[in-house]
Amino acid sequence: MTKVTRFAPSPTGALHIGGVRTALFNYVYAKQNKGKFLIRVEDTDVERSTKEFEKNILNGLSDIGINPDEPPVRQSERSELYQKAVEKIIDSGNAYYCNCSKERLDQMRAAQQSKGLKPQYDGKCRNLNLKPDSSTVLRLKTPKDGELIFHDLVRGEVIFQNSELDDLILLRSDGSPTYHLCNVVDDFEQGVSTVIRGEDHLSNTPRQIHIQQALGYPSLEYAHLPMVLGQDKKRLSKRNAVTSLQDYFEKGYLESSLINMLARLGWSKGDKEIFYLDDLIDDFRIQEVQKAGAIFDPAKLDWINNHHLAALSFESFKDRLIPFLENAGINYNLKDNSNEIIEAMRSSQPTLLGVAKDLIPYFTQIDSYDEKAANKFLKGSEAVLEFVQRKLNGLEAWNEGSIDHALQEAQTALSLPTPKLNQPIRIAMTGSTQSPSLGLTLSLFDLAEVNNRIDAALKYLANTD
Repeated sequence: MTKVTRFAPSPTGALHIGGVRTALFNYVYAKQNKGKFLIRVEDTDVERSTKEFEKNILNGLSDIGINPDEPPVRQSERSELYQKAVEKIIDSGNAYYCNCSKERLDQMRAAQQSKGLKPQYDGKCRNLNLKPDSSTVLRLKTPKDGELIFHDLVRGEVIFQNSELDDLILLRSDGSPTYHLCNVVDDFEQGVSTVIRGEDHLSNTPRQIHIQQALGYPSLEYAHLPMVLGQDKKRLSKRNAVTSLQDYFEKGYLESSLINMLARLGWSKGDKEIFYLDDLIDDFRIQEVQKAGAIFDPAKLDWINNHHLAALSFESFKDRLIPFLENAGINYNLKDNSNEIIEAMRSSQPTLLGVAKDLIPYFTQIDSYDEKAANKFLKGSEAVLEFVQRKLNGLEAWNEGSIDHALQEAQTALSLPTPKLNQPIRIAMTGSTQSPSLGLTLSLFDLAEVNNRIDAALKYLANTD
């Protein structure tokens, strides 16, 4: 049987990191099994669903290489299918109309809770054979006895007692179908064979299996993935902006890095840490996914992104960096040695945004110094700056080797530890203590610019109390 998986997002917010991980595992499982991966937009929440969020979700998945094998479908365009399913389930005798008021239901649940019982519908209307009207909902006749058992690819055998499952609503009083009914009908109509989703849907599975059985649909494969947790070990919230996929792109993380990171959330392959989508399709085994929650570690993502950036050719790296340079106001064409500068700084930060920010002082004038660095190293360094400036102006050749030699001579002559000599110069050149080796840093500027920046630092010190 052809394996068919689906990702079914609700377009009520930007594409969430946890959702991307779910889509990724569905995509990989389908491709491993020479099957199909589908996308279904569950947009029946009219008040919160927007086309903008739908576009964000579909574009975000496409950006990281996750594309469906068929055009996405929308639940809002499939009402006829749901109506036919409703008619079938009514004709089978597996559903009934209920006219219990909200007040009665609230009182019933309160009474159950006061007795320490699980709040659930008591079946009052189950055998009344009510006719539909504007006050009725349609409920499923859930089996009262026995248990429901299914095999989960991640969790093994899962058992639910039918007595713990009440008669859920299939149609609201306004005639609109509920999530569970739409979900089951869509999976059947799309030929889905395998449902891979977060463990927060685990309790939905027995309810949906009962609907499948009432409609005479075939059973499906299930896999419930561990939740993606933050550093505080709490669930990453969809309303937390830091979890949006687009936010990570805007910070300068590569698509391949995010795939790498997300795949490792709940799954591992021995000591192998760095891989790409094709590697994942070769190596991933859904049965190896852990049951416990998976922590999203930003530091680990930085480490992974560093490796993926380093694997790019220089031209590819530069192409990916240019939009960040432009957003930072950097005109990299102003300098003849811009490629040399970019190459020297390409590993300075774990993200493209970070690298772009570090490049600012190499292409624009410094308008301020890092306050902490200036207080620690720059203040009181006038003699060092002037001595080194004279040494540098006496050089016959201007390159990293000759500059390093001049710096070594200056350090010996002044009997200074390396930080006392290097850091004031580094701050004068870049505004902070972060840069490549000092000889390389100085060589990225011409001598005139070095003089200008040292003079500016001396002026700053002269005007500082």
